[in-house]
Amino acid sequence: MLSYMLSTATATDAAAAPGGNPMSTMLIMLVGLFAVMYFMVIRPENKKKKEQEALRSSLHKGDKITTIGGIMGKIVDIKDDKIVIETGEDQVRMELQKWSVMTNHSAEKEKSKRAAEAREAAQKAKEERVQAKEAKKAEKDVR
Repeated sequence: MLSYMLSTATATDAAAAPGGNPMSTMLIMLVGLFAVMYFMVIRPENKKKKEQEALRSSLHKGDKITTIGGIMGKIVDIKDDKIVIETGEDQVRMELQKWSVMTNHSAEKEKSKRAAEAREAAQKAKEERVQAKEAKKAEKDVR
């Protein structure tokens, strides 16, 4: 009996040694799959939801918006969870839910304006650095 148990234990150890534990391999693969799903699907979706929520909470009177349905208009009044927009030349007013706002054109225009100003400032700083280098080089050549 003892010899049978020893031979069974040795055979089991020999079989497990080369391949490792199949349960741990499967667990590692499952954790890896979840990590990939989190970084590829869940995290970007949550980030997009936060951006949309920030957009909707930053609405002001006078902003030009587009709704999910494609209606474009200018915000006339803001209530807790509703907005009133004015569309077209005939000034039709519509009351909509805040969640229906997809884009804020006024904020996008302001954001692109700030980005352009930042690019101009960076270009100007780069030109100043180049001029300073040239001035140092000229001063060094004079000596």
